[in-house]
Amino acid sequence: MSGDAGARNAVEWLASAAPDPETCRWEWERSPLGVALLPAGRLWDVLILPSGLGYPTLDVLSRRADRPGPVLADSRVGFFVPPGTAARWIATGVRGAGRGAWIVVPHPARAVSGVRWIVPPDGSGTLNDPAALELAMHEAVAGRGGTGR
Repeated sequence: MSGDAGARNAVEWLASAAPDPETCRWEWERSPLGVALLPAGRLWDVLILPSGLGYPTLDVLSRRADRPGPVLADSRVGFFVPPGTAARWIATGVRGAGRGAWIVVPHPARAVSGVRWIVPPDGSGTLNDPAALELAMHEAVAGRGGTGR
């Protein structure tokens, strides 16, 4: 799949989570901020890790998976996981965004200031596997002497 087709598929997949997909696409195309506010809990939840844990976790996950699912970053790192995961996830320092939460999401193929894609969605709906993510978090913590920071 070409980059343009992948980006179009990613836009359509992300926009389908919005209450009004057309407004979502408009916000990405014409808003000066280049971001849209999308509800979690429908197509995906987001597990938000402090950056000191999130980046090492992504490194471990990237070594173990062909391609991780979507990952956002600002001052923290957000892993897109299947809906319902956030409600079942219990971990110190990890915040879950599920049903009832809203996430600031940039266009999948454009750079904007602030929140950015580290691993953009490919449009297929592929998400991060929660079990693999948990194992990667444990390995990331162990790799830093178990500090968790």
